[in-house]
Amino acid sequence: MNAILKSVSEAQLRDNVPEFGAGDTVRVHVRVVEGEKERIQLFEGVVIQRRGEGIHATFTVRKISTGGVGVERIFPLHTPRIAKIDVLRRGKVRRSKIYYLRDLRGRAARITERR
Repeated sequence: MNAILKSVSEAQLRDNVPEFGAGDTVRVHVRVVEGEKERIQLFEGVVIQRRGEGIHATFTVRKISTGGVGVERIFPLHTPRIAKIDVLRRGKVRRSKIYYLRDLRGRAARITERR
């Protein structure tokens, strides 16, 4: 039984996932279903964490929405709802989980770019 579950999980893993981690700015193309129609919605922000492995891997993206409100969204990495992930900038951070970014605003929340 375990071998069957493992083979099903491996078959569902995505192979087109780019290398990214905490501090990177990404643009996630999410498939949104509204009634019978399906469209692509973009969610662009800074990755504040990656967790899990295999089929259970997730990542959290934080963006500042209009009005200065911070919005975080957790995405399963291997879901078919994600059409594409674009890495826009590589950030230089010293931690794997950058939750401290939640308390920072404006220029203080900038992350230096990695080369």
